Amino acid sequence: MAERTFNTGEPLAYFITWTAYGTWLPGDERGWQRRDGGHRLPPNELLKKMAESDMQEAAFCLSQADREIVQQTIARHCEIRGWKLHAVNARSNHIHVVVTAPSYKPETVRDQFKAWCTRHLKPNHLGRIRFWTEGASCRWINLEDDLEAAICYTKDAQD
Repeated sequence: MAERTFNTGEPLAYFITWTAYGTWLPGDERGWQRRDGGHRLPPNELLKKMAESDMQEAAFCLSQADREIVQQTIARHCEIRGWKLHAVNARSNHIHVVVTAPSYKPETVRDQFKAWCTRHLKPNHLGRIRFWTEGASCRWINLEDDLEAAICYTKDAQD
């Protein structure tokens, strides 16, 4: 087996995933995670019903037009910032982005993407306040093989 070289400086990229508001609640039948991360927890119908009752508005599912807006917005933001966008895939209920953003924390990158996507989606969804869940999965990618796997997963493994 070939030795894998681990990058100890800046990460090669971040693999960022976030969900649309109300589309993956605590207790969900697909499993779920607490806000602080950790392992996936089993479904819990009572918890899911409690989370649904706490929602401030209906769940947000992205239409094909919404998905295109999100992908274009993320690509344009990367151009403006000088970040390398390796892959983006907006789905009906979540977004995946693989991006290199030197000197930026992944949470900052995520927050900028979510804010700019919200700005561009709002004109088509007048009155909507919430588009995304809080936070997101922000994984550091430090190995070339892992970068290729994240790109492949984002581009090809979503259907």
